[in-house]
Amino acid sequence: MSKKVVLAYSGGLDTSIILKWLILKGYDVVAYLADIGQQEDFEAAKAKALKLGASKVYIENLQEKFVTDYIFPAFAANAQYEGRYLLGTSLARPLIAEKQIEIAAKEGADYVGHGATGKGNDQVRFELTYYALNPQIQVLAPWKMPEFLAEFKGRSDMLAFAAQHNIPVSATVKKPYSEDENLLHISHEAGILEDPAAICAEDVYSRTCAAEQAPDVADIITLSFAKGMPVKVSNTADGTSLSAPLELFKYLNALGSKHGIGRLDMVENRFVGIKSRGVYETPGGTILLEAHKDLEGITMDREVMRLRDQLSLKLADLIYNGFWFSPEMDFVMHAMTKAQEHVSGDVTLKLYKGRAYAISRSSPLSLYNAKLSSMDEEGGFNQMDSQGFIKINAIRLKADYVRRQS
Repeated sequence: MSKKVVLAYSGGLDTSIILKWLILKGYDVVAYLADIGQQEDFEAAKAKALKLGASKVYIENLQEKFVTDYIFPAFAANAQYEGRYLLGTSLARPLIAEKQIEIAAKEGADYVGHGATGKGNDQVRFELTYYALNPQIQVLAPWKMPEFLAEFKGRSDMLAFAAQHNIPVSATVKKPYSEDENLLHISHEAGILEDPAAICAEDVYSRTCAAEQAPDVADIITLSFAKGMPVKVSNTADGTSLSAPLELFKYLNALGSKHGIGRLDMVENRFVGIKSRGVYETPGGTILLEAHKDLEGITMDREVMRLRDQLSLKLADLIYNGFWFSPEMDFVMHAMTKAQEHVSGDVTLKLYKGRAYAISRSSPLSLYNAKLSSMDEEGGFNQMDSQGFIKINAIRLKADYVRRQS
C-alpha cells in the first residue's frame, strides 16, 4: 500500500499543521482545495501548501455543481433540519468528499484525510461519503489519532509547531469564534458564541445587514420554477433576468444580503449527541425556500404534500447526518422528484427589511379553482353536501362524549 494521501485542505492553521505533520510521518500529501463559493485566496493557499511540502495541489471549482446537484434538489424538498436550519454546511460536505474520492482514484492514493474534529458533524459527513464511494479507502483523521492528540493538546502547541516549521500564521487577530462559508451560507459558532444566553453581536454577521439598516425601498422579484427547480429570476425594476443556475443563485444571495434576509440563531442537536449553538446567514436560500413553498400551495395535492412533508423531515436528517450517498437517500429523493412534477410556475416576492414574502403566484398546473373557493358564487359546489360531511366526521366525537360522561 502506498502512503499517498489526498488531504482536504483549506490553507488555515489546522489543515496546514496537519499537512506538515503527515509529511513528517512519511506520507506523500496531495492537497485538495474545493471552491464552493467561499471568500478565499486559492492561489495563496496553493503556494503555501507547496511550500510546506505537498507534492501536488488540486483547486476544484465546484460552485455550479453545488447549486444544481445539491442546493436546488434539497430546496425542492423543503429540507430544514429541526424545522429551521437550511443545511448550508451539511450540503457542502458530501460534494467536497465526492470530488476528493475522485482525485484519490486519479492519483492512485490509498488514503484520504480531513481536519474535522471528533466532536462535530463534519467528520461523519466526510467519512460516510468516503466509504460509500470507495469502501476500500483508508481515512486519516488526525484529530482522532492518539499520536496527533498527544502532540497537540491545544492551540499553543499548534502555534509552536507552526513556528518550528516556518508555517505562516495569519498576522490578524483571529475572530473568537469559528466560521464556515460557502455559496449557500456562512455559519458562526464556538468561541464567544458557546453561551446560548449571550446575544450575538452585530459585528459577527458578515453576509447580511441588520434589518434596521436595510434599504427603505423594497425589491420586487419573480422566481420561475419548473418541476420544483428555479429556472429564472426577474426584477422588472432594473431589468435583471437570469436563468443560469449559478448566476441566478448568486443574484438571490446579493438581494438577500442587501435586505438583511436569512439570519438564524439557534441551538441544534449534533449527530454525535451534543447540543451546539449556530448563528447562520443564508440570504439566497431563504428567498428560494419562501418562493418554492408558496408555489406548492397552488400546485401540489394536499395529501401528497402531507406525505412529502413527513419525508422532508427525514431528508433533512439524512443530509445533516451525512447520509447523502445512501440507499434511503436515493429512495427519498426519487419520491421528492415525483412530488415536484407539477410544481411549475411563477412566484412574485417582496424583499424588505429582513423578510422575503410572496405577494402573487401563478401556474399553468394550478389546482386553485376561483369559482369553487369564491364566497360570491356557487361555482359547482353544492353547499348542502357539507351537512352530511360534517355529520359523518362528528360520529366519533359524539361517541367520545358519551364515553366521557359514563
